[in-house]
Amino acid sequence: MSWSINEVARESGVTSRTLRHYHAIGLLEPAWTAEGGRRYYEQEQLLRLQRILLLRELGLGLDAIGEILGAQDGDGAVDVLRRHRAWLLAERERLDRLVSTVENTMTTLEKGGTMTAHTMFEGFERNPYEAEARERWGDQAIDDATVRMRGWPKDQAEQARTGFDATRTRIVEFVGAGTPVDDQRVQDVIHGHYQWICLFWTPSREAYKGLADLYVDDDRFRQNIGAGDDALVEYLRDAMKVYADARLS
Repeated sequence: MSWSINEVARESGVTSRTLRHYHAIGLLEPAWTAEGGRRYYEQEQLLRLQRILLLRELGLGLDAIGEILGAQDGDGAVDVLRRHRAWLLAERERLDRLVSTVENTMTTLEKGGTMTAHTMFEGFERNPYEAEARERWGDQAIDDATVRMRGWPKDQAEQARTGFDATRTRIVEFVGAGTPVDDQRVQDVIHGHYQWICLFWTPSREAYKGLADLYVDDDRFRQNIGAGDDALVEYLRDAMKVYADARLS
């Protein structure tokens, strides 16, 4: 079964112009094109469009969506949707906590009561490593990063949340394929990782190499990244160092 671009636009709520734009930038290719240039889509393309719209709901920009879809292209549709569902559920839970906090604040104020500091900020995201980060890199670096984060548009905020997972997914593939760390495809992924890091701070060559070592040397980073696969973390470290030597100063 196939659907014309107008039918897809009507059912999905995405305009034909937007679908043509997605085609132009390589985000969503039609299944086939009839004489006269009329585009037609099949189930595979509709599933991809659904993924695009789910990622848009999470606040991602088209560049970030393209990177994530590229990293997921080898995965089964159900596996991909299962991950999207987990992201959406986590976001719903976070928003539910914030709504509850706001409602509790409204109720307390209406009754003329007071709230504890803990209940006033329940549900807001916290950084458990801030004190350690300030000791390691200094107050100025952390304050600058905080200013950057406050100025993020939605797509950058979502890139910050999902960017490392996209990098890790590709690195797992490269390790499994035995791809050398200096392969251009690997280095392109590491460039994406560096851009992700630059959302928070802009490391020099030595700072980026130091972060690479930290991934391996610090048990928390090594376990979080590799989940017991030290070879994966070491591969990432080595690839980051190749990138730093070649492209950073």
